[in-house]
Amino acid sequence: MKTRKHGLSEREMELVQLLMADCKSTGDIQNKLKRLFAGTIEQMLEAEMEEYLGYEKNSIEGNNSGNSRNGYGKKTINSDYGECEISVPRDRNGEFEPQVIAKRQTRTTEIENKIMAMYEYGIIRPTQKKLINSKVFA
Repeated sequence: MKTRKHGLSEREMELVQLLMADCKSTGDIQNKLKRLFAGTIEQMLEAEMEEYLGYEKNSIEGNNSGNSRNGYGKKTINSDYGECEISVPRDRNGEFEPQVIAKRQTRTTEIENKIMAMYEYGIIRPTQKKLINSKVFA
């Protein structure tokens, strides 16, 4: 991964370009980062639920499976970007235990570092455009 003299890799510079679109102030950038962070957490929770249940959302494999999705709960988390509300998926049996952000956990310090590392190494990259074009920056 090639880095430039300001310390950012080419991938990170691409992310910077996407983030600064339509920003007129540092407050705009902060708000985008906050929404991006919340959207990333929500996507990770969705992936956890999919793994837990063993089938994708809206899949017919979930019919009569004994457990299925049951909407969302709201949770307020505190991060370096400020306070934000996320939607946490629920299952009918009430047995889903999220790992990304545990039940009753409100502070996200260690998760922020993990997410930034995933962006740096390109792990989240395939969903990056999807997040930016979806509700995250709407």
